Amino acid sequence: MMWWGQHMMGFGGAIWMIIFWVVILGGGIWLLATIFPRASSASDSSVQTNDDPLVILKQRYARGELTKEEFETIRHDLEQA
Repeated sequence: MMWWGQHMMGFGGAIWMIIFWVVILGGGIWLLATIFPRASSASDSSVQTNDDPLVILKQRYARGELTKEEFETIRHDLEQA
């Protein structure tokens, strides 16, 4: 049968096909991102935070943020608490 230059789907059919493929590809990308999280987010979760005041104090002293006198004074105060 001849369509006289008309496509079977017409203009509206092309829009629905585009929407269909955008949904399929977007869903596939979302599924892959959910199954395989990025390496940066996986490494962030492996970082351990230690809120122990003595550990934080020792880290600050090791970085040179505190003098020996400040370190000893604060350590003494923390051990008394």
